[in-house]
Amino acid sequence: MTVETQETKLNEAPNDSVEPLPFPFNQRTFCRYEPIEKCIDQARVLIVDNLLRAESDLSDIARSEWGKEVATHLKRERQIAEMALQNIISNVQRLVKEPHTRVVHVSAVAAAVAEFQPNAIVLSGTLRDFDYYNPVILSDFSDFIHHASAPVLGICGGHQLIGLSFGARVLTLDSQEQRARRDNRITEYQYRLVRIVDPADPIFAGIDNPQSGVWQDYTKEGRILRVWQNHGLQLDQVPAGFKLLATSYLCKNQMMVKQSDGQLIYSVQFHLEKSFEDWNKSRTRWEHPNESRDGRILFENFLRLALRHPSIS
Repeated sequence: MTVETQETKLNEAPNDSVEPLPFPFNQRTFCRYEPIEKCIDQARVLIVDNLLRAESDLSDIARSEWGKEVATHLKRERQIAEMALQNIISNVQRLVKEPHTRVVHVSAVAAAVAEFQPNAIVLSGTLRDFDYYNPVILSDFSDFIHHASAPVLGICGGHQLIGLSFGARVLTLDSQEQRARRDNRITEYQYRLVRIVDPADPIFAGIDNPQSGVWQDYTKEGRILRVWQNHGLQLDQVPAGFKLLATSYLCKNQMMVKQSDGQLIYSVQFHLEKSFEDWNKSRTRWEHPNESRDGRILFENFLRLALRHPSIS
């Protein structure tokens, strides 16, 4: 097949009578997108960098295990942080007409909230085990999150950090202590399906939109989310005051919420912010195997709920 012939076929309009299966199971080389419109007028979003930044962020355990490689490992932390934070910023920019974002390190989050007065706070993921963190950082964050009045969304390591602060333990996916199994862990990686436990929660609004067509049939039939996973740790329980929202076989606590004491705290083990990453990397592609329509809707719903929260004036 020549390049010209191939391009002609790819650009032909999709047949409306395609079999009722979601991409990629219908064997097509593309998936249909729902139109993404900026329906939120404005939002002030504080994005929290949860990755290690400097040697002062490290625990004695980290210094001991890394030895002379401290600088190399911290450089890697900063590389991952740059990508993770940009993914979150991109989500806000593509969903909000007038976005106002600020990035702050987790060690300075309380002061940043007081100064920036955000409508919402989004916690990034992490790269290292939590016993690598200076205990002061973990203690200060725990004090902050227990009294946070602005709505919070924790992602992956941010989800674990929230759970840790409210009394849960962070273990490997086969229930071992972090330090006991640094390497060769069981992991959840790439796009996976998780089951919604409480579909009535407003964070899931629009997930089963009947106008979505064949792309979302699996959600309507089985209360399933298709989301990006990249972790080898999990919370061992749902902390007191939180409600479980989604679960999976390997990791029981995939999503939870706290809606009490004047707080609104959502946290997800998966990476819902990956919604737009691949599209931004190559905007001329037809194939979009890594688009997370579900993650994008959850992120947008969180922003809407945050803006309606009583703590927002």
